[in-house]
Amino acid sequence: MSLVTAIPAADSAAALAHFDASFRYETDCWDVHDAMSSGQPDFVLLDVRGTEKYAAGHVPGALDLAHRKIIGSKLAEFPAATLFVVYCAGPHCNGAARAAVRLAQLGRPVKLMTGGITGWLDEGFELARA
Repeated sequence: MSLVTAIPAADSAAALAHFDASFRYETDCWDVHDAMSSGQPDFVLLDVRGTEKYAAGHVPGALDLAHRKIIGSKLAEFPAATLFVVYCAGPHCNGAARAAVRLAQLGRPVKLMTGGITGWLDEGFELARA
């Protein structure tokens, strides 16, 4: 028995519930790119890595707001129902999850863009420079 099968897979109903629910918390780079390219995204994209990294290259249309600086007053210009999509460096970084926690604590709707900058570049998308 391998380490893969040592723990049995969830039954189909449990797997469906788990993976279906994940779309409430995450989106991917392709879907963000598609929405941002439309010119009228229905969310605010936050680059939560920090100003220096943002300036070096960020997703076009993203705002610079480091996860440590997410506070209510910085979000005051956005209506309460605004969906925020957050990203950081990539799957090796938990900055986006930290930002998502902060936003949720402030009562704000939030999703994480899986892959972050790494995923964005892996899809072949360009970065903007500040």
